[in-house]
Amino acid sequence: MTFKVVEKFVSINGEGLRAGQLAVFIRFAGCNLNCSYCDTMWANEKYVSYEEMSLEAIYHYIKSTKITNITLTGGEPLLETHIEALLKTLAQDKELRVEIETNGSIELRRFSQIDHPPSFTMDYKLPSSGMENKMLIDNFKYLTLKDTVKFVAGSKEDLEKAGEIINVFNLAGQTNLYISPVFGKIAVESIVEFMKVHHMNGVNLQIQLHKVIWDVSQRGV
Repeated sequence: MTFKVVEKFVSINGEGLRAGQLAVFIRFAGCNLNCSYCDTMWANEKYVSYEEMSLEAIYHYIKSTKITNITLTGGEPLLETHIEALLKTLAQDKELRVEIETNGSIELRRFSQIDHPPSFTMDYKLPSSGMENKMLIDNFKYLTLKDTVKFVAGSKEDLEKAGEIINVFNLAGQTNLYISPVFGKIAVESIVEFMKVHHMNGVNLQIQLHKVIWDVSQRGV
């Protein structure tokens, strides 16, 4: 039982409910989507270099850092064959707070039924991503207030679609909602104006802290 790990490191969470807090990041190789703005495309390449790590090795690495926030990311971590076993193992350690970043195209139902499931940060891919047709709307049913839906917007059309999805599926109050700009594609001020005009109560504007602190192309941060 091994996992394809392309990066493991300690940094701050750049986004989400624990933005600004230290976290251990485990980044897995490979993704089933090809978003136009992907900032980790290198991790999705067919022949990307990776380290094969056992479940035990991942757990021991996490514990060695003495950091209790864990972010499993990618690529798409839910594509890993044994990811459910890893989630169950991490769930047994009550010191750990596990977040898994997922792209919205993988069914969440079976993972949500794990005892003490992780928190999900699930993307809803908007039109400019080129991947909106891959979204599984059924996943909304399995998200709660410990989870997050993230909308990455690069245009006014994206913002309008985000607002539509939030309203149609009554997501405000059901889960945490974040809108982020595609880096360099949309003015952050325009997102704020859109939120004001549409009275988007309960929605958070999110700026990726790691792209403010470090160079946008830097890895391991």
